[in-house]
Amino acid sequence: MKTAVVTDTASYLTPAQIKKYNITVLPITVILGNNQYKETEELTDEKFYDYLRNEPELPTTAQVSMGQIQEAYDRLVEEGYDTIISIHLSLGITSFMDNLRMFVKSYDKAKVYPFDSMAASAAEADLVMLAGSLAQKNVAPETIMTKLEELRDSTDIYFAVNDLKHLSRTGRLSNRSAIIGSLLDVKPLLTFKDGKIFAIGKERTMHRAFRVISLEIQKYAEEHPDWKLHITVVDSNNREMLTKWSTDFQDNFPEARVSTSHLGPAISVHTGEKTMGVVWDKDFEDED
Repeated sequence: MKTAVVTDTASYLTPAQIKKYNITVLPITVILGNNQYKETEELTDEKFYDYLRNEPELPTTAQVSMGQIQEAYDRLVEEGYDTIISIHLSLGITSFMDNLRMFVKSYDKAKVYPFDSMAASAAEADLVMLAGSLAQKNVAPETIMTKLEELRDSTDIYFAVNDLKHLSRTGRLSNRSAIIGSLLDVKPLLTFKDGKIFAIGKERTMHRAFRVISLEIQKYAEEHPDWKLHITVVDSNNREMLTKWSTDFQDNFPEARVSTSHLGPAISVHTGEKTMGVVWDKDFEDED
């Protein structure tokens, strides 16, 4: 049995990670006016954020098509894979997983295991890298799926946006609390719950948002004293704050492994620019 791992660009894996864990990544399409771009392949962050700041027509996205999925799966079958674990963006913010589950019922060239990350970005990436690591060790796919569920259950996500206008416009905010972002200089604080995005509070500054998140991570660490902690700091074109937050988290949690990641266009369409997020979970590298 030979197992492949497939994901989408919302995981924002680096080229080095894709190579290390042997991951097949399918691009989400970002639509800027009359032009369509495959994320990471055809659209730079610079071009996207320039459009977001200066064009009146707001960008949108199109999910990975089943045609793209079939092409990728067929190619993997030709390469000798008979099992595919396909990990994707949360069903709570896109219908893709429902479409995929319907598709794989009739796909008979390989055994496909669809897996809902119930998140995006670094939380999705951790799941993908865990699956890739275990697949390289020839771990049975059923065992990999169990490990993925355990990691997903261990994951918490908080993120702060400059305002809620993008999430409100695209319909990705589940509790419709856009009013908390209408106050001057408020940074809405959000989380994923059951794969959906919920506003949970508001902070006056990103520094105060950092403090709230740090307290949540501290509680998490105290509740799981035997776990090695993995913290990933994520930004949406906010590199200076990314550096500061990652340094501060490493100082605050010296035993943890601290990583960084970025939000690209497909997610920043919904969050806007200057978003800061943090993902923390049981370190998947500790599976070794």
